[in-house]
Amino acid sequence: MNDLRTALGLLTIFPVRYGERVSARAFAYYPLVGLILGILLSVTYFLLQLALPSLIVAALIVVLWATLTGALHLDGFSDACDGLFAATARERRLEILRDVHLGAFGAVGLALLLITKVTAVASIASFAPLFLAPMLGRWAMVYAATFPPARNEGMAVIFRAGLTRRVVFAATLVAMLGGAFFGWFGLVAFIVAVAIATSIARFAMNRLGGLTGDIYGMICESVEVGVLVVGTLKIF
Repeated sequence: MNDLRTALGLLTIFPVRYGERVSARAFAYYPLVGLILGILLSVTYFLLQLALPSLIVAALIVVLWATLTGALHLDGFSDACDGLFAATARERRLEILRDVHLGAFGAVGLALLLITKVTAVASIASFAPLFLAPMLGRWAMVYAATFPPARNEGMAVIFRAGLTRRVVFAATLVAMLGGAFFGWFGLVAFIVAVAIATSIARFAMNRLGGLTGDIYGMICESVEVGVLVVGTLKIF
């Protein structure tokens, strides 16, 4: 159970204790942590909708989303925007990723992400996107960890150390079963998650020579938004 506590401790603000040694086996529980977040968001969404307009509900859901995760992946997303889109050499991009200051690309990217997230939540027709988005976003980080790291140190290297095919398979199985529960929407959402995660990972490989923890955060947030947008399609 230490691996589950590790996943909860790393990905949420829940006050759980876990050992000092972080095992890559914790990756197998990432989608489960996402499912827990999805349940909390969906229940809150249902209760708020009883009394508030949809846009206000959506804004409050995104606030709760960021709060429950400690805004961890939002921070990674903004840093990744600054690093990936800077018109400079690879070494300088990696330095920018380490910089704690928010740049223009990061500020604009974060604003656009949050606007899209709020409007998508306000437009969804069911709870399915709120259930699946956090789960597939955290599965996507497991998938991203299969790509080479950009440097020989940092969070990406620490947390992918010892990552095995069995762990990746376990996380993928949970994500696919969760998607299957929602039928065609779940299948399309999973395909979209794979496409987004692969595109960002390959772009990062081209710009940085590998992935970092900030890129994991960008992939998570981008997949979440992608699943929410799919959930607004009128065909579902």
